[in-house]
Amino acid sequence: MIHQTQTMLIHTLPFRSISTFLLLIILSVIQFGCGTQSSQNSTGEKEPVVVFLVRHAEKVDSSKDPELSEAGKKRAMELVKTLKNANIKYVHSSDYIRTRETAAPVAEEFGLTIEIYDPSNLEALASKVKETSGNHLIVGHSNTTPKMVGLLGGDPVSKIEEKGEYDRIYKVTIAEDGSVNSSLTRYGASYDTGMDN
Repeated sequence: MIHQTQTMLIHTLPFRSISTFLLLIILSVIQFGCGTQSSQNSTGEKEPVVVFLVRHAEKVDSSKDPELSEAGKKRAMELVKTLKNANIKYVHSSDYIRTRETAAPVAEEFGLTIEIYDPSNLEALASKVKETSGNHLIVGHSNTTPKMVGLLGGDPVSKIEEKGEYDRIYKVTIAEDGSVNSSLTRYGASYDTGMDN
């Protein structure tokens, strides 16, 4: 019945209206098709998963949920500069002030909403990230960041020094075939073991 009604409607439309109607249908189909391939590059291949991982920046004190210090705020801005050309599509943070404040400038730079994850269930985040092609930033903690690198298949190298090491930035690339490449560099003010926050 619906098909017959649509057929009758098309027959009653003038030729120009039918052409416009068909053109709109074709454009809708093309647009829908393009939308479903958003995770593919210009050659039609699936984009790799590229993940940047950092510990939160410097904090004001050792309380349970401190804000960033002035040095930490400066480092968060340095992170924006470091990732400016990284085409970040997703920003993930644990639900602490220091991690959210570290992630916020990058999220703002790329017009993104920070996605909150549970640091006690890193396996769930790792699974989610592995299935989502594109470039990610994960802001974590001195104990969770190396662990997350390992869960993604990268090399965490060594433990982060809790007392003052805030300058690590890992990059883990997961190819479509599942192969993983990881690297560790530094950003912002260099690691200073004399720092007490």
